[in-house]
This record gives sequence, structure tokens and C-alpha cells, in this order.
Amino acid sequence: MATLRFSLGMQRLVPFLGYHHVLMILIAIAIVLLSLLLAGCSSSSPGIPNIFLISLYYQSDPPTFDPAQVDPGVTTAIANIVGQAILEVRVGYFGICVNADGGSFLCSNNASALAEQVSVDQDPLNLIWIASTFKDSIVFPYLIIVAIILAFVCFILLATFPGWHEEMDERGSERDVKPFPSRPVSQVALALIFVASVFVLVSVLWQHTASVAASTIASDFGNGSVQSGVGAGAMVLGWIGFTLLIIVTIGLLVMILSIQLLDTLVDEN
Repeated sequence: MATLRFSLGMQRLVPFLGYHHVLMILIAIAIVLLSLLLAGCSSSSPGIPNIFLISLYYQSDPPTFDPAQVDPGVTTAIANIVGQAILEVRVGYFGICVNADGGSFLCSNNASALAEQVSVDQDPLNLIWIASTFKDSIVFPYLIIVAIILAFVCFILLATFPGWHEEMDERGSERDVKPFPSRPVSQVALALIFVASVFVLVSVLWQHTASVAASTIASDFGNGSVQSGVGAGAMVLGWIGFTLLIIVTIGLLVMILSIQLLDTLVDEN
């Protein structure tokens, strides 16, 4: 009986779901994904430390030798300084997570407070300080914040679009009618979501380029003693969020052009 009621409810609901409702759902998903991206490494909650831009950690590997190295023997000195350290540092937009002994991560937006929880033997090369410098000097989250605000405003504008409702025709019978949305409101929504998409694209490209560059430099500098990696989860969240916003942008553009075409055909007839 419950399944039958649910099926009947869905059958009544689906016909009244408009085109703009689908766009609103996509915007909501994009906002959630981008918010998760910004929240990465901001707390020790489950899953949050796994959303990071870059990670730096001590790990002994065979060093790379190259003719361009003036003093190849420096790798031995670095290895002696590092010793048995296994600390890992992860960097997010608004926080840093530290795992000093292979246990759980300790996260904070204050690098000095994290450094006080770690001994010299656990972080002999000051990876926490390097991670803090990367976060403060290179990471720029504000374009994504503005993009989220613009996307939310677009969401509100889409919510004002008229939906299906019943009207009486000339014969006195009821029929379902869905008026066209306001053209100025549609154009403003399109402009907002387009700007949001551009901001997210710039931020994701910036994030990807900066993270890869910093990761490569850190690995080369700590040749054989320090390794680094780029956060795949953060990259996926950023690119999926951008893709969803682009889909909404194209969807709004197609809707506006379709309405204009219909108006032109009606005027000609």
C-alpha cells in the first residue's frame, strides 16, 4: 500500500516538475560540491581531511641523481636530518591537517597551534611551515566563494519562474498551463551562472596548476626524503562543480533562445 501511494504521488509530481527545476537541482548539487571543496582540511570530521589540495609527507625512497645537481650528496644529509619521521601534512583552502605518527589527523587553520603539537624529530624540515606558506601565499578561495553566492542568487531567480497551474478555457474545462518566464529575469540568471562558471573554472585551473607545481618542487627539494601528492578528491569536486554550472549555463541559454524562437513564430503567424 505504501509503495502504491508513493508511485501515485510521483506520478502526480513529475508532470509538474518544470525545466527550471532540473536546473535548480544541478545548481544545488554544484553548490554542495564546491562548499565541500572549501571545507577540506578545516576540521577533523570523518572524510574532511581527505579533501585536500596538496599533501607533504616524509618517506624514504631512492634519490634521483642528475648532472644538473651541483651537490648530489646533499640527499644524504637531508636523509640524516629526517631520520625516522613519518609526519604528513595536508593543505586545504581554509585549514591544515597534520598526522604526526600515522594515527588520526589533527586539523586547524592555525599552523602555529599545529606546530606546538609536534616535536622537532617529527617535523625536522618544517613541512607544517611550508604547508602554511602555500595556503597563505598561493591558495585563493574567494573566487569560489563569489561563485557560490552568484549560483545561489541564480537559484533564487529560477525559483521565481512560473510553474504549471490549472486554468479554465473558453469551454469551461480545466487545463494545465505553464507561462513563459520573464525574459529579463532569465537573462540575469544566465549572466550570473555564466560568471559563476568562469570564476570556478579560473579557481580550479589555478588550484590544479599551483598544487602540481608545489608538489613537484617539494618532492625535488626533499629528494628521496620528502614526497608530495595532489588531492584527487579536491580536483574531482572542483571539476564536477564546474561541469554542472556549465550545464546549467547551456540549459538557460537554450531555454532563452527557444522562447525567443517561439515568440518569433507566433508573431509571424
